[in-house]
Amino acid sequence: MNQSTIASPSRDASNVQPLLEMRGISKTFGPVRALQDVSLTAFPGEVHALMGENGAGKSTMMKILSGAYTPDAGGEVLVNGKTVPSGNPKAAKEHGIAVIYQELSLAPNLTVAQNIFLGNERSSRGIVMRSAMREETQPILDQLGLSFGPDMLVERLSLGERQLVEIARALSAKARIIVMDEPTTSLSSRETEKLFEVIARLKSEGIAIIYISHRMEEIYRLSDRCSVLRDGSYVGTLERDELNAERLVAMMVGRDLSTFYTKEHKPQEGQREVVLSVEGMSDGVFVHDCSFDVHRGEVLGIAGLVGSGRTELARLIYGADPATAGRVRLNGVDVTPRSPAEALEHGIVYLTEDRKGLGLFLDMTISDNVNLCVIGQDAGTGGQRNFRRARERADQALKALGIKAPSASINVGALSGGNQQKVLLARLLEISPTVILLDEPTRGVDVGAKSEIYRLIDQLAQKGLAVVMISSELPEIIGVSDRVLVMREGTIAGEIQSENHRPISQEAIMALSVGRTDSAPAAQQAV
Repeated sequence: MNQSTIASPSRDASNVQPLLEMRGISKTFGPVRALQDVSLTAFPGEVHALMGENGAGKSTMMKILSGAYTPDAGGEVLVNGKTVPSGNPKAAKEHGIAVIYQELSLAPNLTVAQNIFLGNERSSRGIVMRSAMREETQPILDQLGLSFGPDMLVERLSLGERQLVEIARALSAKARIIVMDEPTTSLSSRETEKLFEVIARLKSEGIAIIYISHRMEEIYRLSDRCSVLRDGSYVGTLERDELNAERLVAMMVGRDLSTFYTKEHKPQEGQREVVLSVEGMSDGVFVHDCSFDVHRGEVLGIAGLVGSGRTELARLIYGADPATAGRVRLNGVDVTPRSPAEALEHGIVYLTEDRKGLGLFLDMTISDNVNLCVIGQDAGTGGQRNFRRARERADQALKALGIKAPSASINVGALSGGNQQKVLLARLLEISPTVILLDEPTRGVDVGAKSEIYRLIDQLAQKGLAVVMISSELPEIIGVSDRVLVMREGTIAGEIQSENHRPISQEAIMALSVGRTDSAPAAQQAV
């Protein structure tokens, strides 16, 4: 690497006691077990990286540390050997624990000093002592080597500077353990370098940092140790001299594919009719110069870590967000949608990842939801709606997609997650689309419903639709897709396809996702 690594403190585990110990942490949410007997330690003056796929349990672990969640019986958190009361954010803070989340929690209309002491204002006889807060803030800013002062409005700071204000807030609360969750996601290279300088200072002062990131180059540069979670369980911990891409990738993705994927459609090499072409698509912020083709009867998977730009790309293709550059071709004709209505007119449909917030009307019936996009077809003489036709269409959808409900007159909000997803799919299929964009189509549904949705996707491909599926679940995207595009930081990092009858590998996808360039033979790097 070009950048120098941050020097590690000399540490003899036999002489130095851990500053933080999380022992036997488990957490269940109803029938879902998010964490299973996970333990973690952090020593003074070290960066302990925490890695794992989306949904591995990292965020749940840190919310237990911060007191936002209470662990299941038997788990405990200790700081300097003293037990921290569980489920108590105030107690966690008093024990020197601070968590800096990816979504910052600053008030832009307040000053730096006001943000640092927000909720803990210095006061005398009920009067806020602003001068005292300014005086206490300045040494903290000096400690971090920051150029702005206590009176600067936060709204005038860059994202990187706001990140440093969050760290200053933690230091003002006498934090000795600081968790940083994907801190460089929105930072420029210069801001990232400044953050790394601050991390080096914090280490030299004996502060323990738990660093969550998907970026391997940052892990190599910063971490003294790296622990990996997978499917809510602890996989292992590597010391700095043990870190390498192969071991980390294998630890993060080392699980077998499930057996319930349906893939009976078989695109043949001779049938390469391009249906959808995306050329140079950009929004200037989250997506940059993305191009790809999708063929008739093909399922193209799009993988990548959270924040890689997958959803933003789909929304640009669908016309839900404005593009700054690029175009969409359908069967060779430029049809670049400027709105979802235009996309629907051309036969391009999009299944949102947020079915409850952006997809369904939960207080409306199944019939109303299914017929929403084709309601104009039911207009009769004098503008009267043909309700019989609408009911027949909804009944057919219930049968065809296996939606489990007594009738189409049931409100969608009363259905399970899997049946809600099928209702949303039914609505999109009523317009007889040519291209279907599926964003996390099995999120929040049980295993049985997942299998049924995989079957539906396979049937769509068999009928000749061009299917694009975004998913965070690697076994799912491998089991359903014919090819996989991998996005990283708003661009298409590469394409992976089966080769010589060998299946697409999780290792190859993860390698491209985290920026490892010496990926498997089946992975083609983007130019």
